[in-house]
This record gives sequence, C-alpha cells and structure tokens, in this order.
Amino acid sequence: MEFTRRHVLSLLSATGLSAVIPAHAAVTPAHAADDDAPGAATGLDRVLTNTVAMFAGTSASNSRPATAGKLKAIAEAAGTHLAAMEKAGKGELFAGLPLGTSEANLDSSFSQLYEIALATRTPGLDPLPGHPDTGAVRRRVIDGLSWLHERYYGDQSKGYYGNWFIWEIGISTSATATLALLADEVARQRPELTRTYVASMDAYLRNGKDGDVDLDSRFHTGANLADITTNRVLQGALLGGSAGEDRVRKALEDQLTVYATVDPYDLQHGVTDGYYADGSFIQHHSVAYTGSYGTGLLTRVVQTLKVLDGSGYLDRSALVPVVDRWVTDGFAPVIFEGWMMEIVKGRAVSRTGSGYEDTAEVAEAVTDLAAYAAEDRATALLSYVKHLHTTSHDAPDSSRFVSPLTVARYADLLADDSVPPADLNPAARSTAFNAMDRTVHRRPGYAFALARSSDRISKYEYMSGENLLPWFQGDGSHHLYLAGQDQTGAYGVDYYTTVSPYGLAGVTAPVEKRRSIPDLYGKPYYDNPDHPLHFTASSEAQNTYVYFPRGTNRHSGGAVLDTYGVAAMVQSDDVAYARRDRLPEDFAVYRNATATKSWFLLDDEIVVLAAGVGDGAERAVTTTVDARVATPEDRLTLTGERTDGGAWNGTGTGRLRWLRYANHSQETAVGYVFLDTPPVTVALGSVTRSRRAVRTANPDTSVTRRVFDASFRQEPGARPLALAYALVPHATERTLRAYGGRDPVAVLANSPKLQAVRHARLGLTAANSFTPGQHQLPGLRIDGPASVLVRHADGQDAGRRGVRGDRITVAVSDPTMERDRLTVLLRGRRLRAESAGLGVTARPAAGGTLLSFPTHQAYGRTLTVTLRDS
Repeated sequence: MEFTRRHVLSLLSATGLSAVIPAHAAVTPAHAADDDAPGAATGLDRVLTNTVAMFAGTSASNSRPATAGKLKAIAEAAGTHLAAMEKAGKGELFAGLPLGTSEANLDSSFSQLYEIALATRTPGLDPLPGHPDTGAVRRRVIDGLSWLHERYYGDQSKGYYGNWFIWEIGISTSATATLALLADEVARQRPELTRTYVASMDAYLRNGKDGDVDLDSRFHTGANLADITTNRVLQGALLGGSAGEDRVRKALEDQLTVYATVDPYDLQHGVTDGYYADGSFIQHHSVAYTGSYGTGLLTRVVQTLKVLDGSGYLDRSALVPVVDRWVTDGFAPVIFEGWMMEIVKGRAVSRTGSGYEDTAEVAEAVTDLAAYAAEDRATALLSYVKHLHTTSHDAPDSSRFVSPLTVARYADLLADDSVPPADLNPAARSTAFNAMDRTVHRRPGYAFALARSSDRISKYEYMSGENLLPWFQGDGSHHLYLAGQDQTGAYGVDYYTTVSPYGLAGVTAPVEKRRSIPDLYGKPYYDNPDHPLHFTASSEAQNTYVYFPRGTNRHSGGAVLDTYGVAAMVQSDDVAYARRDRLPEDFAVYRNATATKSWFLLDDEIVVLAAGVGDGAERAVTTTVDARVATPEDRLTLTGERTDGGAWNGTGTGRLRWLRYANHSQETAVGYVFLDTPPVTVALGSVTRSRRAVRTANPDTSVTRRVFDASFRQEPGARPLALAYALVPHATERTLRAYGGRDPVAVLANSPKLQAVRHARLGLTAANSFTPGQHQLPGLRIDGPASVLVRHADGQDAGRRGVRGDRITVAVSDPTMERDRLTVLLRGRRLRAESAGLGVTARPAAGGTLLSFPTHQAYGRTLTVTLRDS
C-alpha cells in the first residue's frame, strides 16, 4: 500500500485526524499484549504500561525459557554499570566516562542509567548481585539523573557541543525511557524531575521551533523525526493531563508524515528523506540508507504501534499496510540469505557489525509488525522472518532484541511448523531502485547489488570519522553475493579494510593518492566558519561538500522487464570539484575519471559495457572488473583461457577469453568472460590492515585477507577505452569455454552514445542510449536518452521480424528523469497493443510500430507495453 502525500494531508485534516488519531482516547485491551499485562485507567496510562512491558517484558514472557538469555544480558549489563558507578572518579558518573567536554560520554552515561533501571523493572530477575535492595538501586538511578541534569545537562548555555543528534535524540531517548520505567518512583522521590527533564529536552530541540518539532527543519526528517516524535509521545504520557494529551497528539501528527511516500515533484517542507514509490529509502537528503537509518525508522514506527496499542490514540489500520510495503518492496530485495547489502548502508559499511546483525533488527521489527497485520499478510511476514532465520549463516540472536515480548514471539514462531519459511522475494527478481540510484538483481544462486550516483544521489557518505576512504563507492561499484557463502568472509568491514578504495569491484578510478578528511584537516570535518559558505560540523556546506557529495551528471537509471533488468550511469565529478572555484583554497577536491557504463542483468550472467573510459587530466586509470576477498586459509585457484587458445593459470597480464576464480574451501566460483577488451591484469595477494583504516572508532584490530582482482589498466595519456565483459556467477570451466563458441550474448553497440546487447536464447534486446537524437539498432530505433528492453515471447530476438502471432513486450525508463515522453520504433510488421501502461500508445509508422511512453514525472519508473499482430 502506498501512502501518498495527498493521503497524509487528508489524514492531517480535522476529519482525517479524528479517524487515525481519535479525539478521545478509548482504552481497549492491548492487541498484542501478554495476558498478564496490567490494565490502564487512561490512554496515557496505557502508553506507559505498554512502554514498560515493551522494554522489560512481563511475568508471562519472562518465565519462558526462550527469554532467559535476554534476562541474563539485562542483568549483566546492569551489574557492569553499577560496578563502574562504584569506581567513578571526579567528574564522572561511570568510571571511564569523564563528563564536561564529550557529548558521547554524556550520552553513554544516560544509556547506562537506563540499562540499570531496566534491570530493576524486569519481572523474573533476582536482585542484582551485591545490590539486594532493588528500591535502593532505583533511587540511585534517579539520583544519577538528577546529578547529570544539575551538572552537565540542565544548563543550556553549556550544552549542545559536538554532535547535534546526541542532544536532540540520543540523550532524550535514554532519559525518557528511564523516566518511563521509574515513573512511580520518580513521582515519589523527586516529583519535579520529570517536568524538569521534559523542559530541558524541549530546549535542546534547537533545530525545532519553540521547543517542538519543526517539519521545515532539515534535521527533523525521516528516521530522525520518528525518533524525536516517539520520544515526545512517551514524554506526553509522563506529563499526563491535558498537556500530555496535546503533546501525544501533536507528536503523532508529526510522525504521520514519515509514512508518506515521497513525491519528488511535490516535496513537503522540502524533505527528500523517506520512502519512495519504487521502494527506495533516503536519509540525509541524498543517501541510499535502507540498511541503517531505514532499519532505525522501521524499529521506531513499530515501537510506536506497540506503545500505543489499546491506548485509543491511533487507528493502525491505515498505517500497518504502509510499513508492510516497506518490508516487502524496500527491505526484502536488499537482504540476501540474511545479509543486509552494503549498497544501502551509507557510512555504516565501515562499522564492525555484520550484515547479519543489521538484518536481525528487521527480523525483530517484522515479528512485532505481524501481530498487527491482517491474517494473510501476517502469515507472509512471519514466513519471511523464519526465512531470515533459516537462510542466515548467523541467525538473529534474539537475546539482543529490545523486548522480551518479542523474544517470546520469535521463539513461538520458530517452533511453529505450520509457518513455513518463505522469502518475500520471488526466486528471480530484478529491482530498479532508481530514486536512490541502486539496482539489485537476484537469482536462486546469487544476488548482484549495484551502487550508482547522480546529481540527485550522493556518491558516498562519510561522517564522524566513519567510512574514511569512500570516494568511489557510488561510482558503479558492485557486490556479487554467492548463495551458501558466509558473507562475513566475503564482504562487510573487512572487504573495505583490505580492498583498495581505488579498486572496488566495478569501479573506474584515476591512479592517484587521496587523503581522508581527518588526515587532511586534523579533525573529522572541515572547519572554516568564517568562509561565506560557513563550514561547521553540521552546516549545509559540510553536508554538501564533505559528508555526502552528489555527482554532477543526471544520467543514472534503468528499467526492468519481468525478471530482467538494465542499468546505466554516466560517471561524473562530484559537486565539490565542479564548484571548486567557490570553495576555500585549502579545501581539497578531486577530479574523477570518465566512463559511460551499462549493466545488463540476465539469468546466468551480468554483462557490463563501458565506453569513453579514460581521464580528462591524462592520468593513468584502472577499471576493476571484480574484487573478491578470502581468508588466508581458503584454497583458491585462478584458471582461464587466452584469446589464442592457450591455458591461463594464476596471476599476470594477458589477453584472455575467460577467467575463473574459484574458492574451493567455500565451494564458490565466479567466471569472467571478456567479450571485447584489452589485456586484463589478474592479481592475488595477501593484505593485512587495521580496521581503524576505515573508521576511527573501530578497534585497532588487524585483519588479513587474500585479495583477488581482475582489472584493465590504462597508461597516462592513453586514449579512452571501450570494454565489454560478463560476470558469470558459479561458472564452471565448461560453462566458460562455451562462450568461446556461439556466444548467447552479442554486443550490438558500445559507445558513449549507445550501449546494447542481444541475448538470443532469451529473445531479449536491451539498450541504454545516452544522447539526444535517434539511436539505431537491429529492429529497433530509440529516440534520445533511454533505458529499453525488448523481449519476444517465443525466445527470438528483436533483430528479426518475427513470426506472426509472436507477443513482444517493451519496457522503457527515463534515466535522466527529465524527459516528458520517450519514443521507440519497432521495425517490421505493424503491431497493436495488447496491454499497456497508463498513457502508453502504439501506432503504425513508416517502417514499423511507433511506441510512445509518457515519462513526465515518472521519476525513473518502468513503463511497459505488450504487442501482437494488428
């Protein structure tokens, strides 16, 4: 279900709000609560009751064997923090966390108070060792809250240093949850403390308006807005009375906006963050972020549904289907065998947590979401959670879930044989996330994930010392995930640690040395507040030129036809280099190499065409076909065939027909077919590097990987190259030799103007055109820039006139997102439209059938038409 902006506006009208946020909260039994959840007199009481149950569990949930690990983790964390309190020195609440200048230490202090409070409210936990008086522990937490506020938080003139997120979201999240857990004790011991804290939390919303959310603020968007508003809902419940009611309703009105599908042609409050119609998710205005901020948003909105359950404040019937669509169209395509794909993680790719851990957050949220979904959708969602569990090499650890209630539900699901594991993805699926410049192509044995960039979407995200070497991550880099493999050995932080940032798989990069932001400027950002662009840690200029710079070319997109896809990108300089004349003299900028690239996503292979590969500054250039890593213990072989028919083994440079990389220890292999290329350089070496090379906060842990890459190398001043090659997952040598005979794939064109292939067996012709004017192919004419796929149902290609009765399907997309209409001429006999997308027309024309596709404000959406003889 798509939640349009118009729908949101209707909900925010008086009538709409009364339906979704009733004027009078009617308390009802909680939909998904345990049987022993206590009753509540008012809606606000229900919110607090649900909140405590969500965090601490109930007697019923916590008596289950499945929750024993969670309860143990809660007790151990609290015990550790209490011991740190005992050892705290001057200016510390917890040993090792000095306060006064570090906002991160202050945030951690609040978080640790929360974890102690949680242990005191968790049913089934004995008193903490060495602390037999639970009431005394609670009083100590409350005293700690008071001490922190008095000395390090309450004085607004001294606070708000460092990261804005900690002051507006991080501290508020921990402090609010702690106050909710200990609400009764706070009311007795320090009755003024809650209002004091709420007033301070309001005051720290400095990017808001009058101590509240400001929907026009660039900080109060997407996942950040969900965090803030969920906190404010709980704060309203704590305040109580009419003021609390008003706060809850206003917070929910604000949060409703995050459910809306972003319409890029009708932005509300100028906000580009959120979910798009094609399943894309953007945060920070232009960063593809499903796998980090997206999981945070999913978690928060599901938590909101839980804390409001039975309170009467929210009718979830309109909202649950929206979140369901996020899971189905947004998350499921970017999760492969339980692994969250790197292309949607922003700077989080440099963190030591694995893609399996990222997906555990999704499993947790979907387990709870299913409790509120309609029966058929609930079954599908639960089957998907079980699919994540059964296909992952590191199944979700439920002891790390937030709620013991969820732990119990998850255990029930895994034990329920009536719910089969099932992916929400079909076995074969190609997804064009054009709104965030990402493409995912899935087959039963592999998944191919492609990161593109444009003047709409950032080339990468660097921030806060995270993702230090990011420059080419959005320049056509890819990840090729192989079924059955433990992805922690293939990708994750160790891939970025050991693979050269200039040699990421799929990347064309100039041969030069670049420096990280801390290395350039001695701090994690460029500091120049006196410059007209006002460079400070959180300024718009910092975002634009340092943290997540966009590209400067509009051409990035693709189309999908059935389970096949095509993607295209014109590689460009980033915005900092393009606007270097506006920037300070000491601001470092880097010029990019040039390339026009296409990816053709088929069954057995991914065909890559590149043209105009070179460098305007006449530097040396490297184009990496693929880069793969293996552990030192893995047994690897490199075999192939030269163009003269001779055998190839190992590393070196030569003219190759094909190459095969095999990891015998993992029972995986990838083949590379060189359709039309210069000599290829094959390398395999051992790399040892500290994880701190990619993130300053990572432990200084050295990792060793054997790094393989195949690449094309151009000397300085060389003429631009054209390249054509294919990636063949799980290829055997016999499979690769077959490409030397009658290749199923034929390259029809490969220039900076037009790139196209034909796959005879599939009856498929696929093309990307990049320039204005007419582009001619066998059986086909394309007018202007476009992505096009043409398929004959009988398996014959579009270059023949076909047999009468053939069904032909054509799919197109506008990769520039600027064109009002695309036209394609199918040469040959006249055809009629059997079925067509809205506004798509087919009419007889000289030489064949002229197809017209309305792409005005389609934002990269694929439009299709199926034709037969007229």
